[in-house]
Amino acid sequence: MLELDVVVSESYDETSNKFVSTTQRVHLEHSLASLSKWESVFEKPFLGTDAKDHEETFAYIEMMVVGPKLTPAVLLELVKTHSGEIQSYINRTMSGTRISEVQKQTGSRRETITSELIYSWMVEMNIPFETQYWHLNRLITLIRVISLKRSPKKKMTAAERSELNRQRQAMQNTRG
Repeated sequence: MLELDVVVSESYDETSNKFVSTTQRVHLEHSLASLSKWESVFEKPFLGTDAKDHEETFAYIEMMVVGPKLTPAVLLELVKTHSGEIQSYINRTMSGTRISEVQKQTGSRRETITSELIYSWMVEMNIPFETQYWHLNRLITLIRVISLKRSPKKKMTAAERSELNRQRQAMQNTRG
């Protein structure tokens, strides 16, 4: 969860000769729940390749808010002053897991990922629905890990077996 303090008002305190700011703490969550809300309004995949316009981006940030709905002024100030932090938060992996193997998709068409598809993966993999509130990248990493663990092990090629035997022979100082 991302917590940000948004300035809601500023005034000058003549007694202390200082400007005084009043802030509101805002909690944001880039999650499957937020993504699902956004897709229900815009009726298109959030994770698609199409760029989001200002209205769509603004709406997504609003849907990331956890807790009471923000006033338009606070929401505007949040986006204006914290958009970089919000984008950095959305891009974080939120996991120590690094999956180096890129699975190649068969066929020429890539599947469009929508919130319903992610929910179906969760059901198929028996992932509890509470995880819909996790950071989205962390949830997707969990899904990928389960998928990799369930996939059949790749068999070694003849060249890989030959190289492994060569390495073993070199370590044991023997001949084949």
